[in-house]
Amino acid sequence: MDDGLVDAIAYEIARLTKLRDRTNAQIAAITEGEIEPAAYAILFQLIHSGPVRSGALAEALYSDASTISRQVASLVKRGLIERRADPADGRVSVLDVTAAGRAVATQIRARRNESLRRMLADWTPEELDTFSTQLHRFVDGYEVTRQRMLADIAAHKDLQSYYAPAESNS
Repeated sequence: MDDGLVDAIAYEIARLTKLRDRTNAQIAAITEGEIEPAAYAILFQLIHSGPVRSGALAEALYSDASTISRQVASLVKRGLIERRADPADGRVSVLDVTAAGRAVATQIRARRNESLRRMLADWTPEELDTFSTQLHRFVDGYEVTRQRMLADIAAHKDLQSYYAPAESNS
């Protein structure tokens, strides 16, 4: 695989990540912290999966427990999600979306979809289908590969050996 092409893809991923992070920070600033975009992933995950324990939510969102705990507290305080006794084990609680949370999620989804429609307005249906398929494939590949990447980095904590050029067998 051509290094230039891989570099171009990596650059665009970094660019998208930075644009998204900056946009989320600007949304939080404009709304004076009322909207924390990262917390809304919790609403959509709960709508998708149904009531779950906090730990399972953190795992599903690839987040740590402390981040999820802070975001959950904010969403509970705003009445968008609630804690309920776990039907399988009443000693622990599960998180679920409230009616108000579903209404907010509906509004967020509408705004998000309208933004995406504007971004993709000049794409053909075939291009959209190809992009959707390839993006799904890419994210699946990232999900699988990330475990190896993390294990490789953990095995070379000094990072110098991790980033050292690989030996050539030629």
